[in-house]
Amino acid sequence: MGLVDGKVALVTGGGSGIGEATARLLAVEGATVAVFDRDGGQAERVAGEIMAAGGTASAYTVDVTVEAQVAGAIANVVAEYGRLDIAHNNAGMSGMPTAFTDLAFDDWQQMIGTNLTSVFLCMQYELRQMVIQGSGSIINTSSGAGVVAAPGLPHYTAAKHGVLGLTKCAAQEYAARGIRVNAVLPGTTRTPMIDGFIAGNSDIEKMVTRGIGRKSMGSPDEIAQAVVWLGSDRASFVNGESMLVDGATVCR
Repeated sequence: MGLVDGKVALVTGGGSGIGEATARLLAVEGATVAVFDRDGGQAERVAGEIMAAGGTASAYTVDVTVEAQVAGAIANVVAEYGRLDIAHNNAGMSGMPTAFTDLAFDDWQQMIGTNLTSVFLCMQYELRQMVIQGSGSIINTSSGAGVVAAPGLPHYTAAKHGVLGLTKCAAQEYAARGIRVNAVLPGTTRTPMIDGFIAGNSDIEKMVTRGIGRKSMGSPDEIAQAVVWLGSDRASFVNGESMLVDGATVCR
């Protein structure tokens, strides 16, 4: 028996990085997994590899900033599998450090749309289904920048703080209906997004790792372990939590 045996889960941003690692681990631990990604090819790859390893998965091409696509994809998951037990709202983006007063409004809007509005949209449709069932677990991906400032990234900081606000609000509102809503706050994690930022520059990598408590980046699998545990019944009394998974970078 796996931690989430028999459960139906969806993962946004499931085509790479933390989302991919979570989708794979959910399947290993017994869940049926719906892989959501804006890049349909990546979603198909991950779902295909899960099935090749003996798991059950399906792929959905979804832009989670578009309400109609979110609504349609979640409805399709429920139509195919009958329920939705776990949702990991993980899709997001980073940005290049910019002085506060130089940040373009278009960049602000894109960041808020991708990292915050998308979580709100997904949660609305996930919660509606979980209320019908009388159970469910939602895990949102925030960041260390959800509790401390990321200088030069005011839009990212605001979005990730906002994710925690949505998480706490929904947790209190829906706890009595059997639904848990938590957040993971990954520290700097070795993902394609981070690798793109470092771009093979050893000086940038040293700068990135200098502030990490354990002096090395996390792996997507390490974040996935926390997500899957939060989605499991072993975390039954954990609700409204902002869980730092960052190697002792932000201690509070």
